[in-house]
Amino acid sequence: MTLPTASRVYDERETEGADPWSIDLERIQFSPYFSRLSAVTQVVSPSISGAPVHNRLTHSLKVSAIARVVALQLNTRAGRDVCNPTVVEAAAYAHDLGHPPFGHLGETTLDRLARTELGLPDGFEGNAQTYRILTALDVVENAPRGLNLTAAVRAASAKYPWSPSVSAAEIERIGPPRGIRRASDGAYRVHKYSVYDLDVDDLDHAREGMDAEPLRQTIEGAVMDLADDIAYSVHDVDDFYRAGILDHAPIAAEFRGWLDDVLEWRSRDDAEVRAELVPGAALERLRRKMRRDDPWVADDEAFLAAVSDVDAELVTDLLARPFDGSLTAERRLASFTDRWIRRFQESAQLRPLDTPRSGPVALSPWAWHHVEVLKFVHKRFVLSRPDLAIQQRGMSRILARSVRALGEWLDDDLDRARTPRRLRELIALAQEQYAALPAGRRPTDAEAETLARSRGIVDYVASLTDAQAFTLSEAISGRADRLWSLGQRL
Repeated sequence: MTLPTASRVYDERETEGADPWSIDLERIQFSPYFSRLSAVTQVVSPSISGAPVHNRLTHSLKVSAIARVVALQLNTRAGRDVCNPTVVEAAAYAHDLGHPPFGHLGETTLDRLARTELGLPDGFEGNAQTYRILTALDVVENAPRGLNLTAAVRAASAKYPWSPSVSAAEIERIGPPRGIRRASDGAYRVHKYSVYDLDVDDLDHAREGMDAEPLRQTIEGAVMDLADDIAYSVHDVDDFYRAGILDHAPIAAEFRGWLDDVLEWRSRDDAEVRAELVPGAALERLRRKMRRDDPWVADDEAFLAAVSDVDAELVTDLLARPFDGSLTAERRLASFTDRWIRRFQESAQLRPLDTPRSGPVALSPWAWHHVEVLKFVHKRFVLSRPDLAIQQRGMSRILARSVRALGEWLDDDLDRARTPRRLRELIALAQEQYAALPAGRRPTDAEAETLARSRGIVDYVASLTDAQAFTLSEAISGRADRLWSLGQRL
């Protein structure tokens, strides 16, 4: 008898005694979409930073390693199997498959283009694209489309288990989870989601046999999400310390500017703090954001402890000595990253679902505050840099140029037949999916044709590596030296 968690969309013959979740793990590991991640930017390209930095593949490998340890620790503490470590590992390997070229910048650009120029009401979202790859775009021998993964792995891959069309009534039942916010006009804004409206029936089917409440992650999905946060908070510090981008002086000034006047900062009104530019103001804005968004866990004393610890161990100890490539510097950095990752892993705990913004597994309040402060260093002193912004604006234009040019090509009655075969196949696949939607959600034939064309273009561009996106943009603009560089990869 097949367990509900091991069920697949399409029946297939499996070797007797084989672990279905290990089969899923191998399918993801051997996928060309997974291999592609080695050439997709995590935050910045190595060619920009001048030093080796994480790409989406190395990040996914580390998320998987962290997640498996957390799953095993949870089982040990519970004295029983509460979390399937292989399902967790598979979800971690899969979690970034949908990221487009150029990191989060590419995600933002494609979402804007999808909504404003291509007419896709559910836009583009990296997490939803991941689910679409797993269930529709990738291929395996035993299924007409998708990898035909088990219900458990598909459900665990959904960090935000809803579509952008989730109903207000459903949100009201538990309150808005992370990824959904209530606007000043009272309406809900869905910022993050793990499935497009086109693929939501598959996710609903996958979650039918799961022990997960509506709009809640499965235990395995929560562990994957938590591991992603841990890896992101620590390994980005690793990257940019090595690259010499984390400048000690302004970071130290920010931390000292807040720590030296904690009580004075707390006493100031919000408008004044929002407008303030002096060192310390950004940390105070972070403290207020955490209290506003997550009052169930945010605590002023825990925030003070986190800022103090990060100041002592990162700012004063690690960053005060520039990375010089020596074995001594490597050992010092390894000690820092290993120590913080171990602390965060050990802090993970099963928790009651007493707030819509918490999953069934969460970091301790101590660890959560420390993760947020470490992520602040990266956001404030790397992502906000003008030089990175200049480069990203150029990358945004590369993607926009490709999307628009492909659309114009498809509209060219005289030359449409020479568009890349893969693009035409992706459009046909989307059209089949729209035609198969239930009657109440099915668009007209004309609407389906337009939507499928748009979704196919987005699926195509999102599947490129950074280098392929750049080369396509150059070639489609008529650069002669790019004539044969894409070849059959189109």
